[in-house]
Amino acid sequence: MSQDDFQALYERLREGAWGGARGALDAITPERIRAAAAEVRSGRTVSLAAPVETEPGPDNPQPAGHRLTSPPEDQAASHGLHFATDHFGMNVHGDADSHLDALCHVVYDGTLYGGVPAATVTPAGATVLSVEIASEGIVGRGVLLDIPRLRGVPWLEPGDHVTYDDLVAAESAQQVRVGEGDLLFVRVGHRRRRIETGPWEAAATRAGLHPTAMNFLAERRVAVLGSDSNNDTAPSSTDGVAFPVHVLGIHALGIHLLDYLQFEDLVPVCEEEDRWSFLCVVAPLRLPAATGSPVNPIAIL
Repeated sequence: MSQDDFQALYERLREGAWGGARGALDAITPERIRAAAAEVRSGRTVSLAAPVETEPGPDNPQPAGHRLTSPPEDQAASHGLHFATDHFGMNVHGDADSHLDALCHVVYDGTLYGGVPAATVTPAGATVLSVEIASEGIVGRGVLLDIPRLRGVPWLEPGDHVTYDDLVAAESAQQVRVGEGDLLFVRVGHRRRRIETGPWEAAATRAGLHPTAMNFLAERRVAVLGSDSNNDTAPSSTDGVAFPVHVLGIHALGIHLLDYLQFEDLVPVCEEEDRWSFLCVVAPLRLPAATGSPVNPIAIL
């Protein structure tokens, strides 16, 4: 995709954006949340997050750090009351751990979503558009579109794209339709490939959405986009723009992105229940001024 074609797509999507101060989350109205609650039938719950990793790997050179801070060995063996405590820290926007991207995460041509100046992101944190926008949680109707299932393969190979036509065909094959205010989850099989073949340098090569697939999200007025990959393909399909889906999704449309989720637990449940929509609850940490958060989305069927 040429830079000119990308810029034309970016301008068109931005002009048609439907969100306000909270971005596309404005499409999740109380009425839609109540309707999403009706998706609960069996009461089964499934995590869409991968376990946090503390060991380095080719796709995780800066793994999360976790250490026990107490009790010391001699204290643990002694009588009386003691507490086990620990310390945790992580690089939120890595290529292994599940996380949410806030609207302040993407700077493009000197601005954030809605034309907010990039200078509002300071060394002390983001003064606007931070993850605090989602502090009350994101609750709505989730829809999983399984592209490897559609194509009859275990996963999409790194570098492959999910197209607009793939999303429409997956809807038809799964007998589900993505609607306004939905949380759209797109499976490319990244996690299954990682489990079966081992981790690789995902920053350099991975499957994801083609930029033109964002037309689908704009037409349906999707509130959130999540994937078991980074959402963006690598290498990028767009000249001069390394993360076109992030630019189009976050910066142009105001859509919060969820990167590196896992759907290997959800797929068999959807198959058993013969449905691909569910109530979904996303609860990012309350991290004032942060550009993102680790997250554990829960699907409730």
